[in-house]
Amino acid sequence: MVEYTFEFNENLYDINISNCMDEESSEVNFLIGLTNKKIINLLKQQKNIDFDIAYYDQACQNCLNGVSEKAKYFKFLEYYFYVFAKNDKYVMSNISEEYENTSFKKMLKKGIVDSSYIISIIVCIECGKYSIEIEDCDS
Repeated sequence: MVEYTFEFNENLYDINISNCMDEESSEVNFLIGLTNKKIINLLKQQKNIDFDIAYYDQACQNCLNGVSEKAKYFKFLEYYFYVFAKNDKYVMSNISEEYENTSFKKMLKKGIVDSSYIISIIVCIECGKYSIEIEDCDS
């Protein structure tokens, strides 16, 4: 099983296909060639990934933590990175090893890529379930 584990405030969190809130995303390509499994593998290749606390106006869909207390904001852990594509096909990310000696602007000029996206991994601080969001960046 493909899995990425990290520690935050002495709690362990697992990012794996079976722990994703959106079960369908485990099999769906976000971009051609970019799947949940590929994203987890990208995380596994990194040494210095820091999830930070983020607050959202909606509760975790799995555990609904804070709903009964009528909280206005809900606590999650979040990590984000960028991916680059050409014709809606994944090329590389800014956390890929091959990105070390290049930049988005250089790849854009050479015609290697034509778009960029931000990938957010959002983990419920209580139940540990996570979701992946992808947003198009204006290039």
